[in-house]
Amino acid sequence: MKKALITGVTGQDGAYLSRVLLEKGYKVYGTVRDWITLRSRNLKLVGIENRLDLIPTDLLDLSNVIRLVERIKPDEIYNLASQSSVGLSFEQPIGTVEFNIMSTMNLLEAIRILPFKAKFYQASSSEMYGKASELPVTEKTAMHPVSPYAVSKAASHWMTVNYREAYGLFCCCGILFNHESVLRAEHFVTKKIISAATRISGGSRETLKLGNIEIKRDWGFAPEYVKAMWLMLQQDEPDDYVIATGEAHSLREFIELAFSYAGLDWKKHVTIDEALYRPSEIDVIQGNPAKAKAKMGWEYNLPFEKLIKLLIEEETKHGSKTGPVGR
Repeated sequence: MKKALITGVTGQDGAYLSRVLLEKGYKVYGTVRDWITLRSRNLKLVGIENRLDLIPTDLLDLSNVIRLVERIKPDEIYNLASQSSVGLSFEQPIGTVEFNIMSTMNLLEAIRILPFKAKFYQASSSEMYGKASELPVTEKTAMHPVSPYAVSKAASHWMTVNYREAYGLFCCCGILFNHESVLRAEHFVTKKIISAATRISGGSRETLKLGNIEIKRDWGFAPEYVKAMWLMLQQDEPDDYVIATGEAHSLREFIELAFSYAGLDWKKHVTIDEALYRPSEIDVIQGNPAKAKAKMGWEYNLPFEKLIKLLIEEETKHGSKTGPVGR
């Protein structure tokens, strides 16, 4: 039986990836910061809360990480843990950079130091490209990060590549573009939009305040994206892959469709607040997943309109189970 270690296991991607691995017969271990603050509602929602081992771990403590990896001896490590809010990274740049980079470094060091060599997956991000020089971006597009979060992800990405090239480790970076689901954390704007639309449809009198809605993103469905993570570690050679739909849509389109599927006119319930604009912003980002399709056989077939409809349906059915949404 293969063993997998997932950091950030209680997040959106961690929950869906755990389910995929369990279905494939893996023994799955997941790190949590501590039992006191553990929020396992995502694991419960996908029906796996009692099927994996959760281990309190300080990913900033190298000795703690080494002991963890040495004890489990995982075949595969998926590093999904991070401070993932772009907005919060502007408010807490030092904490964001410290955790995102050092947690990755400690995991890579543990693999390098220990005699057995686990395969390693690093959760890279489309945010690393920032003000991209070309669209759609590929694995070879130059990075121009425009937020502390993106800078931390770019550093972690290149550190992973360095350990692969310098020490011969099986390290892969999945450069995932925006991917959504009912498990999305409440600080993401897409979750705020979907949640507000369903609440207002149910009788709430609230008004949703948003920043720049003209930005364009490449949005996909999270359960399909985590399948690509597993595929990367099954290849003969380690490599990096862009995981995206290949299409870009504006946040305005996202809002209009979400409220429409909820039976609402978004213009009656949404206001623009320039105070919510970020200090620096990516106007448009779009990925080219051709390499993932050609080398791994990964394809994405859910149209944007159907994605938004599915998100509204999921939120209507399960949204209250994912916890409160920030107002």
